[in-house]
Amino acid sequence: MASISDLIVIATAVVIILFIAGLLCLRLLDYRADKQLIRKLIAQHPPHPGHFHPVMLQDLPEAAKRFFQFSIAPGTPLYTVANIAMTGQFSLGNSKRPDYLNMKAMQTLAFPGGFVWQMQARRQLLRISGSDSASWTRFWLQELLPVARAGASLDHRRSAFGRYVAEAVFWTPAAVLPGPGVKWSHLNEHSARLTVTHLGLEQVVDLTVADNGQPLHVSFMRWSNANPQHRYILQPFGGYLSNFREFGGFRLPAHVEAGNHFGTDDYFAFFIADINSISWPQQSNSPAG
Repeated sequence: MASISDLIVIATAVVIILFIAGLLCLRLLDYRADKQLIRKLIAQHPPHPGHFHPVMLQDLPEAAKRFFQFSIAPGTPLYTVANIAMTGQFSLGNSKRPDYLNMKAMQTLAFPGGFVWQMQARRQLLRISGSDSASWTRFWLQELLPVARAGASLDHRRSAFGRYVAEAVFWTPAAVLPGPGVKWSHLNEHSARLTVTHLGLEQVVDLTVADNGQPLHVSFMRWSNANPQHRYILQPFGGYLSNFREFGGFRLPAHVEAGNHFGTDDYFAFFIADINSISWPQQSNSPAG
């Protein structure tokens, strides 16, 4: 007959096993949610997109016109959903102590529907993985311990909206051609302002371009709690764009550095990405261009 101490050991082992099993089930549910949202985002793209023609730009401010002419070749199918594979660095620190982790990630970007960013990051034995979207932030330590779970709030949705509107400008420019809820206005010879409204949210993004229309950087006021008070406020955010390459008729940046407090002394690029590939998952459903 088992002693009381033996029963305690057995009960403790059962509790530990059930706890680990519960965490593994939660992790699998996260993976499933990622896949379901990615399928939903891809399905939002029109099955037969049009093709780019410079006549679409006739009413745009000059800087925006040069941007689209640089970014989209005539006749290119207007794909608005992209799968983006990237490597780079992601920081959990600050400018004084960056603590960068080596990162690899895959993002499905589908303006105005949303995005899913799936990331794995490592530094020595430390491993962080998970996903970010307009609906959630879910990250895990060593694939087992949940260290960040947020979402299902207007603050989160508003913050995420700012991110993926800005990213749509330089990674899926066809998605921000003028149309319902998408308006471009003049700032100066080298800058234009994009204003997007969607499902009760509004985001303004300023784009600065070179003489040939190549984007140099984007900047905007983002609803964020990345501040010492951890309180949601509007604060500057932005990123620098470089190393442009051709991706199926689009000329897009393959190097991006972005961070909070853009344009101020407190700016710190916590996100540094090099693009390995950009593909259009809806391409097989579209006519050849």
